[in-house]
Amino acid sequence: MTSEPILFEMRGHVALLTLNRPHTRNALSGEEMFAAFERLFEQINLDMQIRAVVLTGAGTAFCSGGNVAEMRDKLGMFGGDPAQVAANYRAGIQRIPRAFQKIQVPVIAAVNGPAIGAGNDLACMCDIRIASSAAKFAESFVKVGIIPGDGGCWLLPRAVGMSNAAIMAFTGDTIHAQQALDMGLVSSVVAPEELMDAAFALANRIAANPPQVLRWTKQLLQQGRQCSLDEALDTAGQFQGMAHQTADHAEALSAFFEKRTPVFKG
Repeated sequence: MTSEPILFEMRGHVALLTLNRPHTRNALSGEEMFAAFERLFEQINLDMQIRAVVLTGAGTAFCSGGNVAEMRDKLGMFGGDPAQVAANYRAGIQRIPRAFQKIQVPVIAAVNGPAIGAGNDLACMCDIRIASSAAKFAESFVKVGIIPGDGGCWLLPRAVGMSNAAIMAFTGDTIHAQQALDMGLVSSVVAPEELMDAAFALANRIAANPPQVLRWTKQLLQQGRQCSLDEALDTAGQFQGMAHQTADHAEALSAFFEKRTPVFKG
């Protein structure tokens, strides 16, 4: 198998990204891993043929979070005095949530196994989460005496609400897939052998829509996390003005009146 930290594969209009560090249970560590997220997301943004992304993990884990052995030995991000560690985080793992803020297409997490610590936060960076019944989730930073340094306290409440986020972050307890479904952390739970089919079925439903409109819609959803209603309406008006001028809008209307499936080209 290739040594690339993240594998990239195209399936129609859907890009499959697979974390490829099964020997560390896909831990998020090292310059290669951080740079791979940035490089692949930039590549996806430039390719209008890509209308959705599925993110999963190689092996039995989705993502085990930070490398605890490096943490113990004060290596990599974890070395130095407090100011140096803060700088290491900015130059390291915090590049991943910043890259997610810039990716323009919908991202589905296909959580195939444990998503622990930063792995749980990685799932929360995605727009949609589908879990295998074998998946487990934990905001487990307190269990190793640290805080969520990758933005988890910003990400998790937006996925599950403040109360559930507080329970997960304050206890560090592990929850199973059904519990994750009950609290809204994931949208559905399927059998392990059905996970990728379910993720791609959803991704293809998304990808059937106009690619530029999908990107504008994602941008509005991201903006809506922190802007006022007036700001949201102003941006929506700007995007709507452009959307009404696109060939895909004209194709959608023609297909509607002709009672056929539209063909969108971006």
